[in-house]
Amino acid sequence: MSSDALLLSNLLELYIHDLSDVFPGIELRADGRFGYDKLPLYGSERDRRFAFVLRCGGRVAGFVLATRGSPAAADPDVLDIAEFFVLRRYRRSGVGRRAAVLLWQRIPGKWTVRVSEGNAAALEFWRGVVAEFTNGAATESTRPGQPHAWRVFSFESVPERVAL
Repeated sequence: MSSDALLLSNLLELYIHDLSDVFPGIELRADGRFGYDKLPLYGSERDRRFAFVLRCGGRVAGFVLATRGSPAAADPDVLDIAEFFVLRRYRRSGVGRRAAVLLWQRIPGKWTVRVSEGNAAALEFWRGVVAEFTNGAATESTRPGQPHAWRVFSFESVPERVAL
């Protein structure tokens, strides 16, 4: 396992622990870890899965896992934020907002952001970030889910044009 994969694996444990508040069905495995079975795919499917470690002042601040293909869209090329995590220390500091914008600028295309309606803080964060990034041009819909419905934000990021 590469050092980035090990780092992501460790950060995913913190992330999934946080999510256990929203998704009560999340359980520890017998080894005391939650695990994230899809993590190896981020090394083997580099054209469809993208992993980024967030840093602030040289320190690890979180991660983003994005995929080409979304459970919330029929188009296999729609980009999706699969997982997004900012360490508590860095929340409400602008790190997450900046990370999302950099991601959308780095990988232009049609995007979906799915948020559990049971995660009020995340819903507020994503509603604001997406609205700011798209100047209000995103669409917002609801999809059924368990234990809560999903709010889905859909929009397109376009490559930035450089003035000559």
